[in-house]
Amino acid sequence: MQTPKPLLPDAARRTAAWCGVVLLVTGVAAVAVWLCVVLKTAVTPVLLALLGTALLGPVHRRLTARGVNRSLAAGLTCAALVAVAGGAGYIVVTALIDTGGQIVASLKDAGQWLIDHFGVADGADVDDLADNARNLFEKFGAGAAGGLLSGISLVGSFAAAGVLALLLTFFFLRDSDRAADLAHTIAPRGTGDLVEAVGRRAFEAVEGFMRGTTFIALIDAVCITVGLLILGVPGAVGLGALVFVGAYIPYLGAFLSGAVAVLVALADRGLVIALWALGVVLAVQVLEGHVLQPVIQSRTVQMHPAMIMIALTAGASVAGILGMLLAVPLCAAAFGVIGELRKGYAGPEPDSAPPGPPGE
Repeated sequence: MQTPKPLLPDAARRTAAWCGVVLLVTGVAAVAVWLCVVLKTAVTPVLLALLGTALLGPVHRRLTARGVNRSLAAGLTCAALVAVAGGAGYIVVTALIDTGGQIVASLKDAGQWLIDHFGVADGADVDDLADNARNLFEKFGAGAAGGLLSGISLVGSFAAAGVLALLLTFFFLRDSDRAADLAHTIAPRGTGDLVEAVGRRAFEAVEGFMRGTTFIALIDAVCITVGLLILGVPGAVGLGALVFVGAYIPYLGAFLSGAVAVLVALADRGLVIALWALGVVLAVQVLEGHVLQPVIQSRTVQMHPAMIMIALTAGASVAGILGMLLAVPLCAAAFGVIGELRKGYAGPEPDSAPPGPPGE
């Protein structure tokens, strides 16, 4: 009996199958993002706690390796986090408060210099632009910042999210040794090892990203601050604080903080010092891109800059600044999961040619 000829050629059927897979994955991802947005009050502390756990995991493991009780080690690690984060936050906020007015005035002078020398907007000056920006802020920001009750509620929400994230970090650190058992418990039968490997790889990617980014941010901030101090740029410490904070938003944060430093140098020290400041910023960025990132983050998932920019844009559209901060670590975890799945489902490589038929 003759086999019936298929309605579609093999290439068309394969394309249709892949389109179905893409649509299914896209639908699941869209539902997951929608649920995260709806449940953001609960999801945000969990994600922040995972980032904190990834950053503090090596410290906790080192304490437990020396015989410290897991609960005590987790408590000490969280206390150290509060002390370091509080101290760093105090330094950053103090530097920005002390030099913020000077930086804003320098930016205003730099804007006026650009208008005067390049003829932007005849008859306009920075005062007009500042007044327009202030009026626009008052028009659209009055509803958000008009009442004291709403401000207190916003601060309370941030404080509650921070406390919840800290508590979750403590529990995640203390019970991290049970993660493998949990993976085998919730995984379908026969897939426990794969689920454990995927979860471990995703967490390692986030852990490497957080450690590497923090170290790189510290080096960038110190180098740029020292360079600006040597050049005599006002507000160098505050600008260095901006560089440190902006480093957690790859590419975009470094670009914005570097641009602010160059504009401040242009306004207060002139074009020559501004060019030197630009050289310092570019030198630090070259050092970061060609030395620090390949060496420090060599064990993490490497993503193309275009993919990072797309992730930042998507994160900003979903959750604003918080989304931009979380987008790249989540993408690093996703790439780690994809790599582990490919490794798990890849067939064994043939060691030699298959044997011929018997008798050869």
